[in-house]
Amino acid sequence: MAKKVILPLTEEALKDLKAGDSVLLTGVMYVGRDAAHKRMVEALDQGKPLPFDIKGQTIYYMGPSPARPGQVIGSAGPTTSGRMDSYSPRLIAEGLKGMIGKGMRSAAVKDAMKKCEAVYLAAVGGAGALISKSITKAEVIAYEELGAEALLRLEVEDFPATVINDIYGGDLYEEGKAKYQIKA
Repeated sequence: MAKKVILPLTEEALKDLKAGDSVLLTGVMYVGRDAAHKRMVEALDQGKPLPFDIKGQTIYYMGPSPARPGQVIGSAGPTTSGRMDSYSPRLIAEGLKGMIGKGMRSAAVKDAMKKCEAVYLAAVGGAGALISKSITKAEVIAYEELGAEALLRLEVEDFPATVINDIYGGDLYEEGKAKYQIKA
């Protein structure tokens, strides 16, 4: 049974999430990919504010497609999270509490998540059309000139994901590999 989680993430919600949990997210999340992450870290390095208050927030690494008439957004599938690994520890240190994408994260990101109590969730790759049905509102909030890489604010209802890395150091990918490893 999936856990219902309200965004932004609270300390209590984070403590309740364990690697392997299925969740349904409802609330506000943001979308940012490589170029947006680069700009956000550059802004922080220059002492400038981010386009949104990152504390407690969740960023979805999504490759959006244009919305068809009458739709909020087009296909909204996850993109590879590793491309954001060089930026993520800095954003986590600033208060980012959740990230959603696909694929494994680097040791530096996992260390930052454990130290600062943040989580990484996976959305199902290839299910972008289905995922888009949980998005009730989408708007560009910064870096519009980046097109598909612009920073978006989404409102979601029952957005499906799976906890991969929890605040305790749990890692569903590592647990899965260990479970099926052949013992000599």
